[in-house]
Amino acid sequence: MQRIRLKIPMLAGMVLAISLRGWAAVPAAVSGVVRDAQGVVQMGALVQVVGADSSILGTAFTDLHGRYLIANLLPGRYDVRASAAMFVPAMRGNLQLRPGARAVVNLTMNAIFDAASWIPAERRKADEPKDDWTWTLRSVANKPILRVFDENGDVVMASSSAAEQSRTSDKARASVSSGDGAFGAGGIHNVFQIDRSMPDGSDVQIRADIGARTGPYLQAPSTSLQAGYQRKLGFSGAGRLVTSYQSHPEMVGTGGAAGLEAIQLASAEKTELGDAVDLEVGGTVYVVRGPAYAMASRPFLKVTAHPVKGWDAGYKMATSRDLQSFQGLDTVELELPVAVMEQGRMRMESGLHQELSLGHKTGRGMIQVSYYKDNLERTMLSGGGTLTRSDLTAAALAGSTANGMVADTATGSFRMLGTGYSSQGVNLLMTEPITPALWVAVEYSTGNALAAPEGKRPMHLESVSTELKSKATQSATIALKGRVIHSGTQVRASYRWQPEGTVTAVNPFAAFSDQAYLSFLIRQPIRCRGVFPNGLEATVDITNLLEQGYRPVLSKDGRTLFLAQTPRMIQAGLAFNF
Repeated sequence: MQRIRLKIPMLAGMVLAISLRGWAAVPAAVSGVVRDAQGVVQMGALVQVVGADSSILGTAFTDLHGRYLIANLLPGRYDVRASAAMFVPAMRGNLQLRPGARAVVNLTMNAIFDAASWIPAERRKADEPKDDWTWTLRSVANKPILRVFDENGDVVMASSSAAEQSRTSDKARASVSSGDGAFGAGGIHNVFQIDRSMPDGSDVQIRADIGARTGPYLQAPSTSLQAGYQRKLGFSGAGRLVTSYQSHPEMVGTGGAAGLEAIQLASAEKTELGDAVDLEVGGTVYVVRGPAYAMASRPFLKVTAHPVKGWDAGYKMATSRDLQSFQGLDTVELELPVAVMEQGRMRMESGLHQELSLGHKTGRGMIQVSYYKDNLERTMLSGGGTLTRSDLTAAALAGSTANGMVADTATGSFRMLGTGYSSQGVNLLMTEPITPALWVAVEYSTGNALAAPEGKRPMHLESVSTELKSKATQSATIALKGRVIHSGTQVRASYRWQPEGTVTAVNPFAAFSDQAYLSFLIRQPIRCRGVFPNGLEATVDITNLLEQGYRPVLSKDGRTLFLAQTPRMIQAGLAFNF
């Protein structure tokens, strides 16, 4: 009996030793793909497996397809880190490896320039915070941390990025909003948008906006349909294509013709020529139907050079304020192109903008100085007030000097085609972070703008073209943009000052030129556990809250209208993301 008791511990020790040798004979491994924030695979990136004591236990370089493999790892807890020149290192921490486990860890690195500086969006609609509704070029590597276990628990798939933002391969958004004063966006609007990532890393977006009848003049709902496609190209580039159809039966044009329809095709491509030059090219083609048809093409070109670390020099040529760069197609929602009937022809705003810029990064902020020159052949003016049929008929008469106009009967606003002018000046832009997710920007511009006569004397509608004069002036903007971390609130607030006698913006192609005076946008997630579902948010968007810069204009029958750089616009709504 005593002999049996002695053998039991010996047998247990032998079994334990055999099991330990079995475990040691089956090492773990880590593999995956390294991509940049645009979803492009990165060749030659250094991937390291770091132990709990910060020692490097495994090293590999990615191949032509961005793949790596680090084998023969002992069971334990590790960090996986990827690094490359001109990129912020990406790390996946707290990776637990069991004996024989095969972990798939995909990493996404952000470019140093993208993470260290911030340039305001170039005239995005409402200058929305750059958030979840921009193009993503997502693929498996861009998703948040994702774990997949097999039946035995031996396979782990994980994905991580430097930002660790929550993104899914498919998402949708439904919203309802209402507002006043926004040309072409009055009344109640029901919007549905879907974003799908394809297996090859390309991205597809579809958006539908159906208005509702809110007044006696609106006999049919407005309709806006957009579809966009984006895919990766060579040389770390990407291409975007957006098509849009918009129908606005609430519009009344010169001569009393009702309805305005527009079809747009916008495209943009970007590529990197080594580490020294970034090239962006694209444009928009419009076809607008009102009393007649108008067609126009608006190309752009943007070249940015990086001569030395921390410095950027650029040249930009644009013919449309709405699309000046690849970033201008961050959203598939396109502005409504406006054409008016004037002296028997449909005419649109047109002009040429050229700009030379020099930028320098200062820590996480930046300073940019640019010199620009504009040659605007025709300028679209904004105004408000109720137009009569006689006001709209005057410009259609042969030999008339009245400006062509189109009125939005749902909001009481209108657009008027004004004369052109030339301008040149300097633009200074400075940005600086005040929190990790919140930035402040200051912009100062000099140049020319169309100005009303001195004093409070009103202009006359039929002679606006002769009364508005080009005048040298200046503007200044202070803006706050970003996200409040704890509450999730997204905010864009700005105050853009320029003399109130001017009715067009100084440097109209600048980032904040469409945000006149006091303007702000707030998007607030609504979190009430057990009452509201996740994904619900409220939006408030206001432009020119204090109605500054209004210049009176008298119609033919003595009614008072107004022209303004940007009339007041108020919109609010609820959205659900799923």
